[in-house]
Amino acid sequence: MTLNVTNAQAFLDQNFAAWVRALNLTVTEIGPKGAVLTMPITGDLARVGGIISGQALAAMADTAMVIATGGHFGEMRPVATTNLDTQFLRPGRGDTIRCEAEIVRAGKALIFARATMTALPDGKPVAAATATFFVP
Repeated sequence: MTLNVTNAQAFLDQNFAAWVRALNLTVTEIGPKGAVLTMPITGDLARVGGIISGQALAAMADTAMVIATGGHFGEMRPVATTNLDTQFLRPGRGDTIRCEAEIVRAGKALIFARATMTALPDGKPVAAATATFFVP
């Protein structure tokens, strides 16, 4: 089966923890170089002032980069996050966060990825992240 948006979304829905699924992440693009996910900014995820919480952004970035590894492999495979670094650039306000995750380098045992999170509709970047994944 070829990996596509539908089966990447099904993998996310069936294999991630309930609290990650509660972020309401949607896989909108997937391919050999990466993946794009979206997350609505809701009252459950926002802190004072309607700003998306940093914890939600970090979890989104990690999840998007895991899904991007599936795009790299052409199928979803288990990977383990060994490092996650998130930089918060500005308050995330609006309706939705769009996360573009890309594979920077993939070796036999380690995959390096990065993600950029943008608030919509204004299109301003709100956070960036990098991660390293171990391939068992």
